[in-house]
Amino acid sequence: MASKKRKLVKKADTDLNKLRDEIVNGNRTSLAKAITLVESNAERHFQQSQEVLQKVMPHTGNSIRIGITGVPGAGKSTFIEAFGLFLVEQGKKVAVLAVDPSSTKSGGSILGDKTRMEQLARHPRAFIRPSPSSGSLGGVHRKTRESILLCEAAGFDVILVETVGVGQSEGLVRDMVDFFLLLVLTGAGDELQGMKKGIMELVDTIVVNKADGENVKKAKKTAEEYNQILHFLQPATPSWTPSALTCSSLYYEGMSDVWSQIQTFQQEMKQSGFFEQRRNEQKEKWLDASLKMHIERLFFQQAIVKNNLPLYREKIKKDELSVSKAVQELIELYQKT
Repeated sequence: MASKKRKLVKKADTDLNKLRDEIVNGNRTSLAKAITLVESNAERHFQQSQEVLQKVMPHTGNSIRIGITGVPGAGKSTFIEAFGLFLVEQGKKVAVLAVDPSSTKSGGSILGDKTRMEQLARHPRAFIRPSPSSGSLGGVHRKTRESILLCEAAGFDVILVETVGVGQSEGLVRDMVDFFLLLVLTGAGDELQGMKKGIMELVDTIVVNKADGENVKKAKKTAEEYNQILHFLQPATPSWTPSALTCSSLYYEGMSDVWSQIQTFQQEMKQSGFFEQRRNEQKEKWLDASLKMHIERLFFQQAIVKNNLPLYREKIKKDELSVSKAVQELIELYQKT
C-alpha cells in the first residue's frame, strides 16, 4: 500500500514537472491548464497550483505589469485590443487578465467570451484570460496575482490587467501592477463629477480615448484639463508626474505615445530603485492578505465553530449576548480544539 502511494506521489510530481517545463517553453495550453488549477476552489487543485507556482518562480518577474481601468463607455476593450496589437507588432508577448469583483456575486464573468478582442485573441503572441468566475474578493485577487506569475513564466513580457468590475477593483489592481492607466472620454468636467478623487490618485497616466474625427479638438482640450487637475493631486508613484494623453483606439492612433510613456516610467523607476521597492511592498501586502484569508478559512472550517455559530447568531439577535462577547467565546472554543 505504501509503495503504491509513493508511486502516485512520484507520478504527480513528474506530471507537475512536465507542466512546469511546458509553461516555461511557452505552451499556451499548459499555461491555461495551470491557471485553471489556480482558479479552482478544490483543495487538491489549490495544492497542485502552489507546487507549480513554486517550480516556475525562478522564471517570473520579467514583465511590465500594466493596470487598465476606465469610466463606463470609455472603450476599454477596444483600447486593450488596439494597444495589444500595437505591442505584439513590436515583438512583445502580451497577456490580458481581468479582475472582476462583481463576478463574486453573480458567479459569472463579465469578460466571459473573448469576442470583444477577436483579433488580439487570435494572435500567436497574445493570451487572453477571462476573470475568475467565483470566490471572495480576496480570492479573485490571489488568483489574478498568481495568473500574472504564470504568464511571466510562460514568457509574456507585457501583462495587461483589466478592471472589469467597479469600485474596489481599482485598488486591487493598483496593488498588483507597476503602472496604472485610466481611460476616459472627452468632457473632463462632466466625468469628474462622477469620478472619485481616490481613483485619480491611483493613476500613473490618463488616456483620453476616441480622439478621432470631429472629436480630436475636444479630446485635446480634455487632456489639457486633466493635466491641470493632475498637477494638484498627490501622485501615485513618488517622483513621477502623471500626465494625460489622447488616442484613437478605433484608428490605432496614439498607441506609440502611450507605450513610450510607460517605457519612460519603467526606466526612471528602475533607475531610482522604486520599481523593485513597489514590487516588494506589494509582495508584503499579498503575504499579509493571504495569511488573513487562510486564518479566516481555518477558523470557519473548524467543526466546533460551524456547530456553534448559528447558536451565537440567535443569541445576538435576541440581545442575550453582545457581538464582542460572542466573538471572544467563539475564539476560545476554537483555541480549545
